[in-house]
Amino acid sequence: MKREVALDVDDSTPRSFVFHRGEVGKTIAQLIADMRHVMEPYTATNLKVTKSNVLRDFVHVAGPYGISHFMMFSKTELAPYMKICRLPRGPTLTFKVEEYSLMKDIVSILRKPKTIGQQFRFPPLVVLNNFNVESVEMKLMTTVFQNMFPSIKVHKLKLADVRRCTMFNYNKDDNTIDFRHYNIEAVPVGISRGVKKLLKNKIPNLGSLNDIGDFVTGAAYLSESEGEEPTEAQVTLPQRLAGKGNVKSAKSAVKLTEMGPRLKLQLIKIEEGVSDGEVLYHQYVAKSKKEIKELRKKKEEAKKLKAQRRKEQELNIKKKEDAKEENKARSLAGMKRKQSDDGDNSDDDSDQSQSENEEEVESDIDDKEYYKQAIGEDPDEELFDKVKPAKKFGNFNSKSPMKKRRLDGGGGGGGGKGYHNKTMDEKRNMKKFNKSDKRDKNEMTDKRKSNNNRLSTKVAKNRKFKPKMKGKRK
Repeated sequence: MKREVALDVDDSTPRSFVFHRGEVGKTIAQLIADMRHVMEPYTATNLKVTKSNVLRDFVHVAGPYGISHFMMFSKTELAPYMKICRLPRGPTLTFKVEEYSLMKDIVSILRKPKTIGQQFRFPPLVVLNNFNVESVEMKLMTTVFQNMFPSIKVHKLKLADVRRCTMFNYNKDDNTIDFRHYNIEAVPVGISRGVKKLLKNKIPNLGSLNDIGDFVTGAAYLSESEGEEPTEAQVTLPQRLAGKGNVKSAKSAVKLTEMGPRLKLQLIKIEEGVSDGEVLYHQYVAKSKKEIKELRKKKEEAKKLKAQRRKEQELNIKKKEDAKEENKARSLAGMKRKQSDDGDNSDDDSDQSQSENEEEVESDIDDKEYYKQAIGEDPDEELFDKVKPAKKFGNFNSKSPMKKRRLDGGGGGGGGKGYHNKTMDEKRNMKKFNKSDKRDKNEMTDKRKSNNNRLSTKVAKNRKFKPKMKGKRK
């Protein structure tokens, strides 16, 4: 069973997101994963980033989760860059990553590397070296580095929880910062190599020794690299630590084993806000006071314009919502009015049909009584049966349009108007009339053709043709 670790977490505990912006490649992606290990346990280890995500999305998510810092990596043609943002008001520090090594590269060169285990369940210590606090940029840089990790509470600190250490070293010669990540281990002092093997539950090989004393002293097996730790690294333990031999009030040596990654950073610029404020410091660009005032003025105008546009947008949205509600209320009122009108019409139709049925029943009763008085016998039942009403051609209240009746009495056939409704004699007469009509039309066309021919011959006779003259004109 895994041992549960109780961490002292409150609202002041810094939490972080480590992610990339844009295309960075496989090595930078692995560097991001290594930096997430460094920032554990108060970071989103399995944070997923898509191409559609923008910085505003992370800012909106950071509030509910209590995120206090962003560590963003990007890559250009010149070099990779790292940004550290303090939420929610900044500042934002931009560093150029001149050199870096991954955790797997550091582990591959160590003789006895430390594997990932319980040490990542506790936050690391922060060590700052050679930082000068006189300049403004150095003050901001030191405060940002310190606030990225939880502060130490000395009266509540347990030495068993101190497993890792991060170091930031400032180089004055080239204005760069070296970042290192170490594993902390306590080793008992004053114990020979043989006794250490016994403490580790390892069975020693005593075949080449004459006495057990040779194994305990271990003078014959010591080398220069396996001697005692320097006195500077030896401490007296105020509490008991994990590992055999690390007893309270005993002397132990503190050993640091590098875990990686390594970074060599150079500060480029410092901005106000989250990557969108005024530039407070720049490594390569220096501006005069006049230019700074103009930039401030432009940013203030842009902020005012943005606020005005947002206000107009909110008013437009409100107007649209009001118009939508008004149209909805109007449509509901119209639907109710239509339903009430349809109900009145249906009531009138039902009353009218009921009165007609009553009149028909009364008329049938009167006819039967008249027949009985006149003849002296009851009439047959079939005599006064109700005649079924003629089938209506359409429902005038329905929305579908009625099919119009053709005025010519139907299509097709050889007849004329109402040909299929005529008797046989009428049809014969109509056919004879049609034939005679066609004959008359043909005669009229023949007469027109003959008249046209006569006119054309008369015109041709009246024309005078001049004979062609042969020879030259005089």
